[in-house]
Amino acid sequence: MAAPINPALAGTVAPPVMEARRWIEETAFPPDRPLLNVSQAAPLDPPPEPLRRAIAEAAMDDAGAHLYGPVLGLPALRAEVAGQWSLAYGGTVAPDQVAITSGCNQAFCAAVATLAGAGDAVILPTPWYFNHKMWLDMMGIEARALPCGDDLLPDPAAAEALIGPGVKAIALVTPNNPGGVEYPADLVHAFAALARRHGLALILDETYRDFDSRPGAPHDLFADPDWDEVLIHLYSFSKAYRLTGHRVGAMIAGRARLAEAEKFLDTVTICPNQLGQRAALWGLRNLRQWLAGERAEILDRRAAMEAAIAGLPGWRLLGCGAYFAYVAHPFGTGGPALARRLVQEAGVLMLPGTMFAPDDDAAAAGQMRIAFANVDRAGIGALSDRLAGFSG
Repeated sequence: MAAPINPALAGTVAPPVMEARRWIEETAFPPDRPLLNVSQAAPLDPPPEPLRRAIAEAAMDDAGAHLYGPVLGLPALRAEVAGQWSLAYGGTVAPDQVAITSGCNQAFCAAVATLAGAGDAVILPTPWYFNHKMWLDMMGIEARALPCGDDLLPDPAAAEALIGPGVKAIALVTPNNPGGVEYPADLVHAFAALARRHGLALILDETYRDFDSRPGAPHDLFADPDWDEVLIHLYSFSKAYRLTGHRVGAMIAGRARLAEAEKFLDTVTICPNQLGQRAALWGLRNLRQWLAGERAEILDRRAAMEAAIAGLPGWRLLGCGAYFAYVAHPFGTGGPALARRLVQEAGVLMLPGTMFAPDDDAAAAGQMRIAFANVDRAGIGALSDRLAGFSG
């Protein structure tokens, strides 16, 4: 008899990006039409050369970079995050309210582990980020779907109607993955107020904060002296400094919550990647102007993406920002079958909306996510041409 498999783990979906990569293995791409991969939100280039040199120097000269470190992260990095966040958001964040994690996905897992257990629920706007949904599934926690309208913005009143026994938190992602939309400051504030009224946590994932098109702080939640009673803020260094392989993220929350998160993090990874933490610290201290250039490039690609979709008959842009465009396509059939045909017939890999939605969401089959940050203006033009020539 075979050993058992955890049914909660078996019951969630296979990793969508890995599933999509298998579609590539089934297809040969001619030299004059190479694959256009707009499936995953990941910088294709390595970190800038000065940062790579800083990593190399740390590897050679800093013995501590190869040893276990504090579970909640490098003290200097925690202090730098606290100082920069306090300045950027016009509030007060202390170093001991910052934990460094092995990527932002782990920050979400740690946050949920401090909040909820099997039989509880967390409210997720749909379309949702699939890894959030997968973690809740694996923990036996209900992902209570909060459908968004055509503007892809969640409604606090609709969220309030979903609150009941067992609901522990509301999780928002802004700029959104997969939708790309930037949540207005007053909307984020309204969700924080809703969470406070009901004794819930607001998990706010700002992985793509550095590519927000708006000047200044995207919200004012840290200006509340009691922000840590409600807010759990998540961040990733992966996109800002091209450190995806180094796995460095952050969780900013109340001290008591981080004491509980420390138990989770110690059990899972013991400590975050030491070289990655040093890289993130060096980036925070030295790459402000470089990052401004990266942001300008992403905003330029966003404008190109908006123009490209506007020029495609039958296609409709639902949301666009940070790394993503979320679109409605004109074809009668959709989902993974259509996505696989796009790979085979157009040489384009993108993810279907069904990967970001509950099974009963009929609209999702007519939607796609495009990770346009992976291609430059010329690539976006090629993408537009291929989609225009695809018959569905």
